[in-house]
Amino acid sequence: MTTHTPDAASSADSPVDTAALLDLARRAASAAGAELMRRYGHIEGLRTKSTATDPVSAADLAAEAVLVEMITTERPDDGLLAEEGSSRPSVSGLRWVVDPLDGTVNYLYGLGNFSVSVAVEDGDGALVGVVLDPGTGREYSAVRGEGAFCDGERLQVVDPIPMGQALLGTGFGYDPARRALQGQVIAALLPTVRDIRRTGSAALDMCWVASGKLDAFYEVGLQPWDAAAGGLIAQEAGAVFTALVQLPGGPTRFLTAGPSLHHELSSALAELPVVT
Repeated sequence: MTTHTPDAASSADSPVDTAALLDLARRAASAAGAELMRRYGHIEGLRTKSTATDPVSAADLAAEAVLVEMITTERPDDGLLAEEGSSRPSVSGLRWVVDPLDGTVNYLYGLGNFSVSVAVEDGDGALVGVVLDPGTGREYSAVRGEGAFCDGERLQVVDPIPMGQALLGTGFGYDPARRALQGQVIAALLPTVRDIRRTGSAALDMCWVASGKLDAFYEVGLQPWDAAAGGLIAQEAGAVFTALVQLPGGPTRFLTAGPSLHHELSSALAELPVVT
């Protein structure tokens, strides 16, 4: 798993109040989710970012503004990294990594399966994570070392499961050349697993691994805000979550699965084309 070292280390005599962090993460995700649902079905301010297939809407920006205001008001010394550009350095040794709308295309098409992802990192990586599905109201959460939960119910990854019976979730990047390589990898994996799903929100997919709705999730090129909260939730449910750079300067390969399946999938992926 990749880790992030914030700009400043927390004082040794000031222990982190993870309960307070989790409470703020939950409230912030809920407020951003409410903003998304208020705008759901009304496409405004639509533009593209990295490619013509990478959209951002007024809803993304409005939800991020809600998150940023709450976090910066209550935690003025913490750092921030958000998908739509909000950022600031950390004084406290903690950094909030947020995605106001993971699954923008699903959101724009009214398909459901979009989420708000909120994580807090310290020098060892993700410490607190919350992923909210605003469409259903379902909330996934975790604190490092304390387990993962969905609406108060403890989660446990399904393990062991043979690779041939595994339901694999995946996603694709926005660059056409990368998509072509990703298609080759998925085509090679498809005969070796039960089936493959592409649901549109990486954060939710990792939570679904934690809750047994998927057996594994694999994608190349995720950003920190895509994976921070969902990866922690999956890990705290017993999954193995790895982030591997296949080539220097290249994109990161993320794989989340129960321990035995993770080993099998890692071996299989090592034999397949490298996605650049």
